[in-house]
Amino acid sequence: MNKEEIKKYLESFINQKERTIVIVDFGNVEKWKESTGWKVGIRELAKLTKHFSQGAVFLRRFYYGADYGKNEHSRILSFWSNYILETARNNGFCVVEKRVKYIHSPNNKYGFEKKCDLDVEMAVDLIEERDRYDNIILFSGDGDLMRAIEYLKKNYHKNCVVMSARGHIGREVLDAKASGVVREILFAEDFEYRLNMGRFNGK
Repeated sequence: MNKEEIKKYLESFINQKERTIVIVDFGNVEKWKESTGWKVGIRELAKLTKHFSQGAVFLRRFYYGADYGKNEHSRILSFWSNYILETARNNGFCVVEKRVKYIHSPNNKYGFEKKCDLDVEMAVDLIEERDRYDNIILFSGDGDLMRAIEYLKKNYHKNCVVMSARGHIGREVLDAKASGVVREILFAEDFEYRLNMGRFNGK
């Protein structure tokens, strides 16, 4: 998509904003930089999502891990985790967080791996809130949600649009697009002029 096509596409949601839910899997979004070479800014992301969805805050949902460190009894968030979560809240997202787990891994140079999977939370929220939206905008190329998306499409006629970076789109997402479960796949690279947090300073 070029800028003019994107403008028209966003305008097509003008009368659907109050019936569109946005699901941001920010852990997945962060990884897009591996192929795009630039980082998605939360403020920029929030501005874009408001072209898809307005009204009740619950419609713009931001999922991310809450990292309290290796001590499972700690109640102090890491600086970075706190920054991400608070920035999302301050920019109008309904934040859904889950504690990051530290798993012992002798093969990792740090001796542990971090794990925080929010797929179940996203799927449950989509199913529980199904009467409050018609359209889904999913910011994630992870295919793990496609079973829930398929269920919502077949049983409740929900429309789903996926945005992800090229090279970060799971086979399940491509299959869902081919079968009509996913209506459209948008590429983050086309939206760089809106999403790149360093677009004005060359970073």
